[in-house]
Amino acid sequence: MAETATLERTAVVRRGRKLEYFTVAWNSVEGLVAVIAGVIAGSISLVGFGIDSFIEVTSGWVLLWRMSVDADVHGRERNERRALRVVGVSFLLLAAYIAYESIADLLSKRAPEHSVPGIILACVSLVVMPVLSRAKRKVGHALSSAAMHADAKQTEFCTYLSAILLAGLMLNAVFGFWWADPAAALIMVPIIAKEGIEGLLGKGCNDCGAGERLFRS
Repeated sequence: MAETATLERTAVVRRGRKLEYFTVAWNSVEGLVAVIAGVIAGSISLVGFGIDSFIEVTSGWVLLWRMSVDADVHGRERNERRALRVVGVSFLLLAAYIAYESIADLLSKRAPEHSVPGIILACVSLVVMPVLSRAKRKVGHALSSAAMHADAKQTEFCTYLSAILLAGLMLNAVFGFWWADPAAALIMVPIIAKEGIEGLLGKGCNDCGAGERLFRS
């Protein structure tokens, strides 16, 4: 029974590593496209979206490390806390950047610029990120990994940021609501910061333990 549980956990870890490799590759390309398109269009929102993608790349590498040391049963809890703290720092960096850029945009009345590549990128991200987040959440639940669960939330936040970016561009283009993008982004800041603080404190998801009990049963 124990051998079967070990094999099942190994398969889940392998799935988690594949998801994180995809995360790193996707966000690297997404970040480059967003930053280049943002610089060309003079769009702070797009540049900020690209920086968020690079933060997620860092988080992805941390989770890859976490998956690579999963076989170390005795050090698993310690490694989990380390990974969770790094993901928590990523959340706080993301919250700080969004807050800074949103306030700067509101004070300067800087409207999101029109960018066809930016709109296409936001639309594609709205399709890919929810699927990726759900897949990560399943792995996190199966492995009782709060770090993977937190990474899934970070991917979920990328979905929201994509929606905010798209909404800001469209509302500004159609109705001239230049303030829609920074105002909506500011609403997300306390939510993201809360997740970051919980990560630094080592708090995990409430139901992660169910996955560990499943492997032991």
